[in-house]
Formats: sequence, C-alpha cells, structure tokens
Amino acid sequence: MPPSSSTTTLTAADGFNFAAYVAEPPGGSPAAKGAIVVLPEIFGVNAHIRAVADGFAAAGYLAVAPATFDRVARGVALGYEGEDMARARRLKAAAEALPMPGVLPDIQAAVDHAARRSSGKVGIVGYCWGGLLAWRAAEQVQGLSAAVTYYGGGMTVGLEPARQPAVPVLAHFGTRDKHIALDSVEAFEQAHPEVEVHRYEAGHGFNGDQRGAYDAGAAATALERTLRHFARYLA
Repeated sequence: MPPSSSTTTLTAADGFNFAAYVAEPPGGSPAAKGAIVVLPEIFGVNAHIRAVADGFAAAGYLAVAPATFDRVARGVALGYEGEDMARARRLKAAAEALPMPGVLPDIQAAVDHAARRSSGKVGIVGYCWGGLLAWRAAEQVQGLSAAVTYYGGGMTVGLEPARQPAVPVLAHFGTRDKHIALDSVEAFEQAHPEVEVHRYEAGHGFNGDQRGAYDAGAAATALERTLRHFARYLA
C-alpha cells in the first residue's frame, strides 16, 4: 500500500498562514516511527520534494514539507533550468532578506504540526537552502530530536558555523560541489566535531533525481545514513 498525501494549511505563531505537503505512512499509522519535516531546495515544494516526503512516509514516518517560500511567493514549484533557476535564486534572496527570524516561525509550526499528528519524536531534513534552514532549526526550533542537512548552502561560511545545535546533526556534502568550498566543509567539521559529516564524490544537488547533478550511488548511501540517523534518534 503506497503512502497517502494531502496539502494542508498551517499557521505560524505570528498568524501567517502557509501551505504544507503531508505524506502519511501506508495504512495511515503516522505514530509508528515519529515524523520528519522536509525542507525544500530553492525550487519550492516541487515534484522532487514531494517524492522525497513520500519516501520518508514509505519508510514509516509522517512527513511534512512546508512551503518555505510562501512569505514571499505562494505556490512555488519550480524546475531546475533556465528561468526557473533564475526565479529560484531571486526567491531565495527575498526570503533571506525577510526580517529575522525569517521563515523559522513557519518551520516551527511545521514541527509542531508533525508532533501533534505523529504523537512521536520529530526530525528535520533539508536540501540546499533547506539544508541551511535545517541547520538553523537545529539550534533555534523547539521540539526537534534530530537534524540532517544535504549540501546546506551557506551553513559552512559567515556566522553560520558559530551556531550550536541542540540536537544531533548529520551533514552530507559533495566534494565536487561548486557552491560549497571543500575547505569550508573541512573547517566546519573541525569546528563541530559533534556533527557527523560525510563527503561524497558528487556535486551540488546529488540527491535530486530530476536534475543533472544526480548521483544515484551517493544519493543511496546518504539516504541509508539519513534513515539510520533518524532511526537512532527518533526511536
């Protein structure tokens, strides 16, 4: 039996309403393993991110993918080429320019919703910009038990490495990532020995099976490690 899915509306603490894609485990028993909040790339809650959420649901978790661009543009679901790429970069810049705490209240609301729906522990995973947001959430969002970042753009530079995560973090990086310098990854790992860091002979976005950077081997290994991380800390 495949996972079931729906789109719901969540409300942040400041009253802002935003959309979230929710995937439930087969049989509708979300309490089995807890829940995972899935933070999308700069392309929004597109077909790939929905498939990622469905995959976590198939593994037994309630999965919630909040529309993290809703504060700047609603209904974002972009592809990976041409004008979609250009628009994605503009949207990310607009979202990052929001007054602090930016989109973190929406992520908090997604975590709270996941906790209520699953009656279990909640983890968070993010990809690209979502990886950066997951890193911030590991420090600032309440109710999390574990976090995973995939090629989190920006989390290894500037003020971001100074963050102190409150939950166990697993981080995936590609050694051929043109957007995240390898020396910054090495410095991040030295600054955070408590973070489990893995490198893959792959580029940025290696988990995205709808983009040219996809690396099936790296994606499979990273997913295995991600599921093991969540199994350990959400049990």
